Amino acid sequence: MNRAIRRVGVAVVILILLLVAQLTWLQVIDADHLANDPRNTRAALRDANRPRGPIVTADGAVLARSVAVDDGTDFKYQREYPEGATFSQVVGYQSFVVGNTGVEKTYNDELVGRDTELQIRNLPDIVDGQQATGKVVLSLRADMQREAAAALGFQRGSVVAMDVRTGKILAMYSSPSYDPQPLAGHDPKAVQAYYETLTADPNKPDLPRAYRERYPPGSTFKTVTSAVAIDDGVATPDSPVYPTLRELDLPQTDATLQNFGGRACGGTLAQSFTVSCNTTFGQIGLDLGNAFVPGMGRFGIGDTPPLDVAPGAVSSVGPPPDSFENNQPLFAFAGIGQGDVATTPLQMALIADSVANGGVIMEPHVGAEIRDSSNDLVRRIDDKEWRTAMDATTAQALNSMMVSVVERGSGTSARIAGVSVAGKTGTAQTDGGAPHAWFIAFAPAEAPQVAVAVIVERGGSLGNEATGGAVAAPIAARVLRVALGR
Repeated sequence: MNRAIRRVGVAVVILILLLVAQLTWLQVIDADHLANDPRNTRAALRDANRPRGPIVTADGAVLARSVAVDDGTDFKYQREYPEGATFSQVVGYQSFVVGNTGVEKTYNDELVGRDTELQIRNLPDIVDGQQATGKVVLSLRADMQREAAAALGFQRGSVVAMDVRTGKILAMYSSPSYDPQPLAGHDPKAVQAYYETLTADPNKPDLPRAYRERYPPGSTFKTVTSAVAIDDGVATPDSPVYPTLRELDLPQTDATLQNFGGRACGGTLAQSFTVSCNTTFGQIGLDLGNAFVPGMGRFGIGDTPPLDVAPGAVSSVGPPPDSFENNQPLFAFAGIGQGDVATTPLQMALIADSVANGGVIMEPHVGAEIRDSSNDLVRRIDDKEWRTAMDATTAQALNSMMVSVVERGSGTSARIAGVSVAGKTGTAQTDGGAPHAWFIAFAPAEAPQVAVAVIVERGGSLGNEATGGAVAAPIAARVLRVALGR
């Protein structure tokens, strides 16, 4: 064999090996990514033409179901969403044109019966040639979700409520919302036209603000600042006594940090928390320095909370690590939930959960159970701890401080007769507009069951006159009342 032929042979062998490696990568290693790519219409068409199980709430409301149709197309089934816009940003939609989102995507294999446990359970049906499906039961309660939607009304914002002991999401609503039904249609041109109109809407009704939009949390973040200060030994609820000031001089600049309304305040950490004193918490941010960032990290700031709603939650953010020496004013602003700090409503619900649950944050999840087509239980979605945010004694101290906010501070409009509510208000300044109104809470304070976070963008109906106590706290109270049967 001459040298030229040998070289050609080696080149051909190398090309064949590269082809085998590429095919192996595509068919084995990258198969799941390709199967779930929203541009992969083959997967969408495969699932659109087979039975699909229902999605229901914990209290029995049907959120999604498939019905047999004969509409002149090649499709045998039509997906229906009886609750429309009320649950769309959690349930999502099944669309052979633009792909699946939400629970429809996360639990797709369970719904179409491809899940291994379901296949084993449904083996007799499969042998008989039947296409067995699964049923996904969510932790969401229809009564709480509807109350959250009604309480927000036409105001832009979000409500997240969760079981503090398990991490189960009980309500998660964002306003404005959208009707998912047109996206499940069988006319590709109509589906595409609706999708383009939806995504072009400047109000972003398709944006699940609860877990995919970040906002400055304002004074609700003083809960985190207080916890880090106590855990790190910078302060206790009763010491030191911070000076009574109208404004705090900021290092490295001629600017100052002012109290809300220009009032003077100070005192202990507990006293400053009750009246939401900016100068005290700005000073604590400076006192914590570089230790503030890892302290925030214990609450999940800088990380992405696990959430079983595709495409998942976005992370919340704070100041860069080890940046205190060059950016000291930003740490003062971080102490009051402004500046570099931006969080999702879901993250703020998790922060409320950490106080209510003795310092432990549970993994948030909307899935509760998987059942077969006979409604027999296949498995429960496990409750898991996500992280420990603070010491249990610190959580108890914050519990008392948050109760004082509702009893005699800025959160009195969150009171519920016969129930002790723990909460924290926030009025977050924004660039060029009215402030965001926030409230986080849990109840009953002595034996917490439900945590909630509420944001009303740009002050809602009150605009520039809005505060968290006036706008967001009453919404939280309405949802808590339903949750607790009040």
